[in-house]
Amino acid sequence: MKRVTHHGRDTAYRVSDRGGDGPTVCLVHGSGGSKDVWKAQARLSDRFPVVALDLSGHGDSDDIDGGDVAGDDSGGDGSDDSDDSTDGPAGTDALDAYADDVVAVAEATGATVLCGNSLGGAAALRVALARDLALDGLVLAGTGAKLAVAEPLRDALATDFDRAIDLLHEPDRLFHDAPPEYVELSRAGMRECGRAVTERDFRTCHAFDVRDRLGEIAVPSLAVVGEHDALTPVAYHDYLADRIDDCERAVIEDAAHLAMLERPTAFNAALAAFCSRISG
Repeated sequence: MKRVTHHGRDTAYRVSDRGGDGPTVCLVHGSGGSKDVWKAQARLSDRFPVVALDLSGHGDSDDIDGGDVAGDDSGGDGSDDSDDSTDGPAGTDALDAYADDVVAVAEATGATVLCGNSLGGAAALRVALARDLALDGLVLAGTGAKLAVAEPLRDALATDFDRAIDLLHEPDRLFHDAPPEYVELSRAGMRECGRAVTERDFRTCHAFDVRDRLGEIAVPSLAVVGEHDALTPVAYHDYLADRIDDCERAVIEDAAHLAMLERPTAFNAALAAFCSRISG
């Protein structure tokens, strides 16, 4: 595990490189997650280097210091998060901090392709739209241009964390038909992340909306989604593919929101094909 220091905090990341000569891909996890969700993508490192990071407050990374969140007025999502009650910033401030994490790791590793799942997709879009980072590609996996969170889940995150975890692990949310040990590891990882950070993540998703800015994305993109994903459905990815100028869409069969974990062979094939295309 490696670390990069930026904005007064350390961001942890893992590099897998078995001599691949394709573009370096930076993998960004979703709400309440960590870099461990990308373990199966290390298999691709003989084709291209793979970097997986922990966003601030997740896994092995330092959390956001409430007084040290880097603001970036360009590309705001127009949300008002003044009534958020979670520990630390939510909404635009948290997303800016997560984008800082991604940029810092990408610059430290030479990554030119961002691959983000859910909240990680929002962070990747934020970087593509509002940061000066040279990119060769963008992979939007189980995410969307708007990420509204259902009120029952928001309420559970605020009042009953175990209930929130149960809701997320109902069929066709995080998983479609994963082995029980995957589900238990997912539950344990979310508990380890903790209620405050997980709630902050979902409130940040709820505030996110860049539907009117997708035409500004100027890099080749891939929208990839699990066939049964009820959290960010196939239609979200159709929308991305229709409104980003150069955007392919791929559907992973027999998977839900965490397709990269549930069906890694199919997910890796889609990611590898995209990276091969853009490296030409």
